[in-house]
Amino acid sequence: MTTTLKVLASVFAKTPVPFAPAVRTRGYAGQNAQATSQIRAMESDGTLFAVVAKISESLAGVTWRLYRKQKPGASEEDRVEVTQHQALKVWNRPNKFMSGQRLVETFAQHHLLTGESWLVADRATPTSPPTGLWPVRPDRMLPIADHDEFIVGYEYMAPGGERVPLADNVVMCMLRPNPNDPFRGISPVQSIMTHIDAARYSAEYNRNFFSNSAEPGGIIEVESTLSDRDFQRLTEQWNEQHRGLSAAHRVGVLENGAKWVPSAQSRKDMQFVEMQEIGDAKILKAFALPKFVLGIVDDVNRANSHESKTLFAEWTLVPALERIKDCLNSSLLPMFGTAGEGVEFDYDSPVPEDHAAEDTSLAVRATAAAELIAAGFYAPEVREALGLPEMSFGQPNADPEREMLIDLVKAAPAALFDKVAPLLGIKLPEPEPAPAPPVPPGAPEPDKEPEEQATEAEEEESPKEPPEVPVASIQAAQRWVVVTQDDDNRCTPCAEQDGRTYKNRADAYKDYPGGSGYVNCEGQEHGNECRCKVVKRGKASDDTDKEVSGG
Repeated sequence: MTTTLKVLASVFAKTPVPFAPAVRTRGYAGQNAQATSQIRAMESDGTLFAVVAKISESLAGVTWRLYRKQKPGASEEDRVEVTQHQALKVWNRPNKFMSGQRLVETFAQHHLLTGESWLVADRATPTSPPTGLWPVRPDRMLPIADHDEFIVGYEYMAPGGERVPLADNVVMCMLRPNPNDPFRGISPVQSIMTHIDAARYSAEYNRNFFSNSAEPGGIIEVESTLSDRDFQRLTEQWNEQHRGLSAAHRVGVLENGAKWVPSAQSRKDMQFVEMQEIGDAKILKAFALPKFVLGIVDDVNRANSHESKTLFAEWTLVPALERIKDCLNSSLLPMFGTAGEGVEFDYDSPVPEDHAAEDTSLAVRATAAAELIAAGFYAPEVREALGLPEMSFGQPNADPEREMLIDLVKAAPAALFDKVAPLLGIKLPEPEPAPAPPVPPGAPEPDKEPEEQATEAEEEESPKEPPEVPVASIQAAQRWVVVTQDDDNRCTPCAEQDGRTYKNRADAYKDYPGGSGYVNCEGQEHGNECRCKVVKRGKASDDTDKEVSGG
């Protein structure tokens, strides 16, 4: 029975068509010989370095989270985040020498340069969960291709030349699919290596130009054939006298009719600047990057700056993040067995928010909502259909349907409003009585007797005298009163002031500065203190005065 299961398993494990030769040959799956030169290209080209560094650093700065898987059709806002999990712990701290950010940056560099990224998991046994992750160079990894089973394992070539076999349950690989090789990846660098090499060669040419006295190359022309000995002597003497920056611009001496013939090709003719600009443009196009990403701002304004950031995030970062997410969910989580089921990795979107577009959209939707509600549609359903934020409708704690009905009734004709408003509890103002028709001159008023009308007419014709105002009322209007000490020491001016009233405090304080001490007191002239003061009248009774300190 066991043998039968093994046979069936081997049958179902086979690929429908072969992807590798029947005879397994070491290194068939393309040892990716170009990978080493592509990795080293980052060291020799400044533009490529800036591109790879910018993208890898941006990817490393994205936050990763672990969530519970949702049912199809569920809203992303309802996802439950998992904050404690061994997979999350390993991803954030892959090993004691690396942080999660450094791992992602290395992972991204390899992928950008070679189209491949490889991680080797540290597992105690084939079934135990990983305790660490290690990024390895793509040019050192070799998939072991098989005629029947596609890939049966991997081989890692150590720096010392040692070959280390690796099982497929410890290897994680993220590839950019190569149309020419299903086992290896492809990168933008591979498509522009010619331009990168040309830029490197031109840089080396310029370096050699300055190393050779910053003079154009040329040849020494002689009249007859030189012997090997004479040729070697001439070469050594010329290099000794004229090679290097320290020997620049020395006068050269040629013997036996020899002539110096400079090269006809000048540095200007070789157009090094134009070649470098073309190479930079090729690199940016290969990675589909706007110039703004590298800090080139010769034609950048605020509008296209924001657009460039958005395009960089949407076209460059998001696709790379999706590949990483797929690798984590399909390769890393299954290594944790049942603990890796029902959860998934995801990232915080790096796409910047467009606040101007959001404000415009909100204004358009709010206008549409107002028009639909005015047309009679149910307000809460309108809000939900237009995706507006949840908010209270009408008055606080009021019935939305009743509030909407009130608004509709208010917009109705006056006749209908007067009939329906009382039913909704809206109080209408009492109608004003219609004015009586004017009475013709001399005609008797309908509600009065003739004698009464005659008496009123005489009173209107007789001159009216102004009403008398009682003195007590005038005194009551005076709010401040003088209070004196009634004894033998009171002087005559103070006695005359006793009971005097003032209209306001300002008038009272003119005679009694600060509220006490009469300015005309005779006792003050002899060094005595005046005991008189002004106080404010009480409101309860005219006879009750209230003393106000300091006013």
